[in-house]
Amino acid sequence: MTEVLETVRFTADVVAVTDDGRVLLIERNWPPFERCWALPGGHVDPGETSRAAAARELAEETGVVVAADCLQQIGVWDQPGRDPRGRYVTVAYLATVPAGTTVMAGDDARTARWWKVDALPRLAFDHADILHAAL
Repeated sequence: MTEVLETVRFTADVVAVTDDGRVLLIERNWPPFERCWALPGGHVDPGETSRAAAARELAEETGVVVAADCLQQIGVWDQPGRDPRGRYVTVAYLATVPAGTTVMAGDDARTARWWKVDALPRLAFDHADILHAAL
């Protein structure tokens, strides 16, 4: 029997929320899901923990700086087919920041903004599932 190896990419995502009921989303600047809203996140770099990657990606994409040790792990999402580019496994984290925290889109984000939890747009990937688990 021939063994088939699958390439797995490791990512981290962040559900950043405020105490007044808002969640931070980015508008993606690249395919897949270009111009769709998503949680901040991205690839874990070699030698980096998923927690450190989550804090880095949050800062790079939104300008929001949170210490990695302040992120609370929500869970792992590894469902095959969750990303059209191939097999992606993500560890999601929760960050709570003060209401009124300023955001500025950067890196892979076209736009970054706070949304009321009860008035969210449709989200890319399985990010609605991650957000639901966090809240």
